[in-house]
Amino acid sequence: MKRASEAELARALPAPAWVLTRTLLAAADAAGLPVYLVGGPVRDLLLKQPLRDVDLVACADPAALRALAGRVVPADRIVVHERFGTLTLRGEGAALDLACARRERYAHPGALPTVEAGSLEEDLWRRDFSVNALALPISATARALQAGVVDPTGGLADLDARSLRVLHARSFHDDPTRALRAARLAPRLGFSLARSTRVALRDALRDGAFARVSGERYRREIERLFGDAHQGLDPARALRALDSLHVLGALEPGLCLAPEAAAPLRRLGRAIARPPWIGPAWQPVEPGLSLWLAALAPQLRQRVLGRLAVRGALAARIAGAPKLRDRCARAIQRARGRGAIDRVLSPLREEELLALYAASEAGARHRIARYASEDRTRQAPVNGADLLALGLRGPELGRALARVRAAFLDGLVRTRDEALVLAAECARRGRGSALASR
Repeated sequence: MKRASEAELARALPAPAWVLTRTLLAAADAAGLPVYLVGGPVRDLLLKQPLRDVDLVACADPAALRALAGRVVPADRIVVHERFGTLTLRGEGAALDLACARRERYAHPGALPTVEAGSLEEDLWRRDFSVNALALPISATARALQAGVVDPTGGLADLDARSLRVLHARSFHDDPTRALRAARLAPRLGFSLARSTRVALRDALRDGAFARVSGERYRREIERLFGDAHQGLDPARALRALDSLHVLGALEPGLCLAPEAAAPLRRLGRAIARPPWIGPAWQPVEPGLSLWLAALAPQLRQRVLGRLAVRGALAARIAGAPKLRDRCARAIQRARGRGAIDRVLSPLREEELLALYAASEAGARHRIARYASEDRTRQAPVNGADLLALGLRGPELGRALARVRAAFLDGLVRTRDEALVLAAECARRGRGSALASR
């Protein structure tokens, strides 16, 4: 692809993103500023894949960049990232990232880079992999300067070879998180690591570069690893790659992908890509970490959570996930009827429900999906106010509501009158029990 027509970009982008991009390009051409699509979106466009992100570079100084953004969206829809010299523009149902062409330097290995203005070629050379170091002129001003893809690092050849290659020998020393990105990108794109990239990674591991990066940065990459299941990535495959490359052990001694964690993680990836039920949106990192770390010894699990800077209630839930899984699995096995399943599963958060689904055998997965997609939203024909009118109070009322709901889900009561009869019976039994205990 030497050029990208408006029709090609429009087909590759979601409609709201294309509307926002087209508005920005018109403003850029009016100001005489060259604008390029850069990085992963160019790679995906060349691979004829849908674009999920819009990353643009304008050959302009920061003041001109902000002025350009202000012509596209109101000021309150512009997010400025001072440290990295980028802007995020938020439109109606879409967002795009806009940056000046930049170069960067690292104060020491593993540090966040210091970013300063540079040329387009310098901007591409600072990137992680050659297939992400491509720029496509998409404004009329940029097309007048450059006829086709800007490729100073040989990314087009690597794209044809389906090879993932870093741009220099100390790439992983500068930013060890690139190893986690490689483990996400290579299997998702069907690429393999170039020999020079494997050598560079081995040297960074030997030199202890991975110990110099904060847990927060590693956690963000792990979150993306599970999030990429939306794009078809098998999380187990990515983690297995990191394990075989000895990256996991460099993050925390003893960390690995246990064989018994692979199948649940694979099911998790499929569930994220094709949800087995429609419900509240979940955050994939919690079920992902819960399933991955469940097979590790409790002390190692706690150390890994600490290394990844996972704290507070989230850390407690992930650490306690194996016990919750085992308790729920036993209860599901004993449960008779849909009402009993409802009692087991209704206390669970959405992420816990998803992790339990991925960790369960086929029969239990069917019961969990049926509960999540059908039963939990069904309303019994009576409510608390109805039972108050029957004289039920306190714990007695709660037990009666639970009994009526279970009977309703099991098909034993269908109408309001039948539910009230059952509730009245619960009330009589409750009063009889109270009298007998006196």
